[in-house]
Amino acid sequence: MERNLAMEVVRVTEAAALSAARLMGRGDNVAADQAAVNAMRKALNFVQFKGRVVIGEGERDEAPMLYIGEEVGASESPRVDIAVDPLEGTTIVATGGYNALAVIAIAEEGGFLHAPDTYMQKIAVGPRARGSIDISASPTENLRSIAKALKVYVEDLCVVILDRPRHQELIRECRESGARIKLIGDGDVAGAIATAKEESGVNVLMGTGGAPEGVLAAAALKCLGGDFQGVLKFRNKEEAERAKAMGIDDPNRVYGMEDLARSEVMFAATGVTFGDFLNGVRFFSGGAQTHSVVMRSKSRTIRYIDTTHYFEFKPKYD
Repeated sequence: MERNLAMEVVRVTEAAALSAARLMGRGDNVAADQAAVNAMRKALNFVQFKGRVVIGEGERDEAPMLYIGEEVGASESPRVDIAVDPLEGTTIVATGGYNALAVIAIAEEGGFLHAPDTYMQKIAVGPRARGSIDISASPTENLRSIAKALKVYVEDLCVVILDRPRHQELIRECRESGARIKLIGDGDVAGAIATAKEESGVNVLMGTGGAPEGVLAAAALKCLGGDFQGVLKFRNKEEAERAKAMGIDDPNRVYGMEDLARSEVMFAATGVTFGDFLNGVRFFSGGAQTHSVVMRSKSRTIRYIDTTHYFEFKPKYD
């Protein structure tokens, strides 16, 4: 994939972030998500590639835009697979919280696992703890292994976990091990990325969240040199059957980072609300400022981009 694509796709996340940020704190997570979807889809159709959405807003019958299998782009080549979350943290935006992102990852054709819309048990760490995790082991065993890799005590570690009733036992065990915990209301892609940023103070993400978000997190961590493992967790028989139809035969398989993001990948995200990783959209008279990151796995290049948008001169897809 041409490196110039990385700069093109960040314009896509900027468009989604600008649209969603208009609805921050308005209490309508559906409207915020739809605004991001609409803007991202329009922007994608100006990018010079032929892209197919493999991680999107859902099946064609359920999602009016950016459905799985949809083709986007303004050219016949290169052919790429696309994973998107136009608004990672819809509730965050609706309530004016922290760490909402507009996210996209692109890979060579066939480069992403076609993850069904189900749950995934996840564990993610940054580069210094790479190779120290085993999702089949207990949380306590993983924390001890991570602490050893980082040359710290377990009590020094900080675990980020989605604040959900299903995580009560995980939270209890992490607390008993002595580790510190950061509970988040939404946005486990941002949580996974935080493990690779020393200044975040987060060392590991644990728990169960969306499988599509797991693919996006793996793509980001591949660019950052981190590590990720996941196991699909079906909520019902229908989800298991759909996964089988998508080619997933072993429901207990442990997916490593290279299973989820197999080829060279590019990842871009723009902050919608302010957070630990990126600043949110800031509006001013006649325009706005955005803060984005764009990364490539091939070169491990990480660029932070501060952009000033003047709406009088905005592109026609905004």
